[in-house]
Amino acid sequence: MSPARRWAALAVLVGAVLLLAIDATVLYLAVPSLTADLAPSATQVLWIGDIYSLAIAGLLVTMGNLADRIGRKRLLLIGATAFGLASALAAFAPSAGVLIAARLLLGIAGATIMPSTLSLIRSIFTDAAERTRAIALWSAAASSGIALGPLIGGALLEHFWWGSVFLMNLPVIAAVLIGGAWLLPESRNPSPERFDLLSSALSMVAIVPFVLAIKQVTGGTASAVTVAAVGVGVIGSVLFVRRQRRADSPMIDVDLFRNPAFSGAVLVNFTSVFALSGVLFFFSQYLQLARHLSPFDAGIAQLPAALAAMAAVLLVGVLLTRLGRGRAIALALLTGALGLGMLALLESSEQLIWVLLALVPLGLGIGISETLSVDAVVSAVPPAKAGAASSVSETAYELGVALGIAVLGSLMTLLYRLRLDLPADVAGQAASRAEDSLASATAALQGHAEALAAAEHAFVSAMQLTTLVAGGVMVVGAGIALILIPSTRAARSARTDAADETMSDAGVRDQGD
Repeated sequence: MSPARRWAALAVLVGAVLLLAIDATVLYLAVPSLTADLAPSATQVLWIGDIYSLAIAGLLVTMGNLADRIGRKRLLLIGATAFGLASALAAFAPSAGVLIAARLLLGIAGATIMPSTLSLIRSIFTDAAERTRAIALWSAAASSGIALGPLIGGALLEHFWWGSVFLMNLPVIAAVLIGGAWLLPESRNPSPERFDLLSSALSMVAIVPFVLAIKQVTGGTASAVTVAAVGVGVIGSVLFVRRQRRADSPMIDVDLFRNPAFSGAVLVNFTSVFALSGVLFFFSQYLQLARHLSPFDAGIAQLPAALAAMAAVLLVGVLLTRLGRGRAIALALLTGALGLGMLALLESSEQLIWVLLALVPLGLGIGISETLSVDAVVSAVPPAKAGAASSVSETAYELGVALGIAVLGSLMTLLYRLRLDLPADVAGQAASRAEDSLASATAALQGHAEALAAAEHAFVSAMQLTTLVAGGVMVVGAGIALILIPSTRAARSARTDAADETMSDAGVRDQGD
């Protein structure tokens, strides 16, 4: 494949993953208009934001293996078609329940697209240095897309109804289908084994109940169902690992996780996205409901994070050469944690500009850490297993998004309710709606300035504490990177390329970086 065709193919793949990342957050700014139109509960709002990433996370391992068997290009094009159809359904959803179902279908379709993008990059770019640059662009799209979602959503909501944030998917999907059919090469495992339906089912049983339990605990609704979900998740995880160890052709080579560098890269991937997605989920509401910005202005206000994540592409090579992978990732995560600390301190500031400047180190840290951790995972396996390895990295990414919204979003809601002190004359249904969320309070307390001010104060206070928790998560991630990921400074070479094709041990390449 010629260089021009390779980079044109990369543009198609980056466009696909950018769309998936944007869809994870594009609804954040639509929460107030959604609340007014569909009247969802606080729990339904979390599910609307969460079910998309949860579905992707639960199915990525399955779809990564399916892509290795039936063809990555074929599965990507099938998934893109389904994504377009699900987008149309979501745009015209008549109720919160239908919207949740449509978001679930979007997640299922997205799970067929995402592993194919990264594994096709692995097969298209055989030169290690070129591949790192390609993955840097892919990671920039994945990271900046999370921050661009509110910007695009805000621009659309300024002129159209909330369903327009889904209709914007259709022209992008059309471009992916046309460009993908023309530019992308087919790529698959040359010696595919029988598809293991039981392993596929067990992988979902290991992930989905666990996330459900976390949502219930952090949402204050823990019950016997929560305990049962934890038990099911633990049993599913044990059975999945046992089956992978005994299978002739496992969905995931669990021995990969014996390599500290591989495990560290996956954990870093998870922690960085966990912190970012959780914070952005309520930051969008903060800008509209507490700072009283229009949807478009609120989207523009989040642009510094997206631009900083894109700028990370320019720094990755320098940091990798001078610090080595582990130290570079740790520095990036500490930079992101600094941004979150600044954000927490400045969220009550009268000058919004200081709040927005805190987004720069956050976006920069996320962009660098994501690029380096994804490169570590993808480069650790031979091309035939690219889809399965990609699915491990992307499962961590999507679980980070889902759990970030579930845990930090639920913690935010809990702290808001604990800190809310309404005037005595606010009671009954108005008080119940105000306690549900700030979006509901804004609708229910119109004309009661004192009560609305109390709700806004409780929201900002809860947000500051939750942001500090997210910063602490990133500090933990930095420690993981320093301890588990090697930092030997060495240039890439032809020796590394040859090793990529033949190694069977996941640690060979990471130890050489």
